[in-house]
This record gives sequence, structure tokens and C-alpha cells, in this order.
Amino acid sequence: MSRLKKVTVFGTLCRYFSLFCKKLLNFVTMRRLLTRVIHRVLLCGPLKPAMGIEAEIHTQGQRRLVVGLGNTGMEGTRHNVGMSVLGALAARLGVADRWRDDKHVSGEVILSQVAQTHVVLLRPRLLMNINGVSVAKAAAKYGIKPEHILLVHDELDKPLGKIAIKHGGSARGHNGVRSCVDCLHTDVMPRLRVGIGRPEGKTVERHVLGQFSTEEKKVLNSVLVQSVDILLSQLSLQDSQQDSPSPSSPAGGRQAAQKTPLPLTAEPNSKT
Repeated sequence: MSRLKKVTVFGTLCRYFSLFCKKLLNFVTMRRLLTRVIHRVLLCGPLKPAMGIEAEIHTQGQRRLVVGLGNTGMEGTRHNVGMSVLGALAARLGVADRWRDDKHVSGEVILSQVAQTHVVLLRPRLLMNINGVSVAKAAAKYGIKPEHILLVHDELDKPLGKIAIKHGGSARGHNGVRSCVDCLHTDVMPRLRVGIGRPEGKTVERHVLGQFSTEEKKVLNSVLVQSVDILLSQLSLQDSQQDSPSPSSPAGGRQAAQKTPLPLTAEPNSKT
């Protein structure tokens, strides 16, 4: 009789667990569906082309878009480390005081130049889950192809201090990257993934939305310097590559990884 009760209890627990998993799957599916609807609504209006001095970027030399993914109004958090890197890049280029709000791209931008490459720096003024709207608008405004958009974002699967270049491929669970893939209809965008480490003893959400600790900030300073070095290397490298035609990719397609002599992990493009 006791054994029968144990079997019954185990069966009940299994049913409850199965029900919980189904509800969780439905929640995730509905959230992604809602995000896609928001993308479509925000991108349905006419896109404003670049005017005046901004229009010169369409006709002169190579051009790249560098994006720091993050949540607006949450500067200094781990989830916004991509924006911190972009701020450090602007400072290195001597243009940190040139950020200006551009309502047509739902973000803040700086127009600069690295060697012969015209560079647009973008900090989306939207939540992380819909950063792709800002990226797609900026790409359309400045006439920049997806393969020439470099995304900078946080990476849970790498400890703080580790940085890697990923040449396209899946979002690997990063909502900001997933938003960009959805809005640009392709996953060829190269990414600079800045490690923030997985949390111990607290939830992922609390970890990514939290501020760096005093000890972490000491490591972060060197991370920002190295990240900027890598970005400048990538932008300079593009000078010799952008004139040559790149393979076209369908929505969700992949771009072949380019070998780069960088002091970091260069991840091959892959669907994971």
C-alpha cells in the first residue's frame, strides 16, 4: 500500500512538472511573439534617409555601424557593458562629446572615421529586447549592410575579462541580438561578446541588471581598453575587405568567418 502511494505521488509530481513546463514554454513563445509584433509596429513607418552632411556617408568610402546593445537608462549595469565599450571607443576617437539624440533611429549617434572607414556609433534608446528596431532604422538611414554592422554585447557564458569575436550565427539566447536578427532579417552581423560571467547564488536577471562590484570594475577597465583595441582593429581591417563583394545571405543565413590575427578567441560562424 505504501509503495502504491509513492507511485501515485510520483505520478502527480510528474503531471504538475509537465504542466509547469508547458506553461513556461507558452510564456516564452508568447513573449517572443509579442516582441516580434512590437518590432513590426515600430518599423512600419517610413524610414528617414540621411540628409545634409550625414548624407556624405552614403557616397564617400567604406562605412560601418557599431552598436552598443543595452537598456536605456541603465548605464553601468552588466547588461549594458556593450554601451560602456562604445563610450570607451568614442573617448579613444576623441568624439565622446558628440553624442546626439536622433529620434529617427530611436537612439544616440556619433559620426566618426577610422582610417578610410566612415563609422556610425549607435546607442539604442530602447529596451534591450527591441534594440533591433534602432539598429534597423540606423542601417536604413545610413545605407549600411547587415554584414557591416558590428554588435557589442554582454555574454553570460564567458567570465569577466574574456572577450570574443563571433562572425554571425545564432543569438545564443541574447535578447538584444535576437531582436537585431529579427529586425534585419539575417544573422550575418559580427559581434564582439564581452564576458560578464554567470551568477552564483542569485538569478540571471538580478545579475545582468546589477552594477559591477568594486573588484569587477578593476577588471572592467582593462576589458574596455582591450575591447576598443579589437574594435579599432576590426574597423581598420575592413578597409581592405569592404570593396570586395561579400556573399549574399538569405534571412537567417550565415556569413563565412574571416580569419583575423587578433589576440582573442575568434569563433567560427555557426548555428548553435
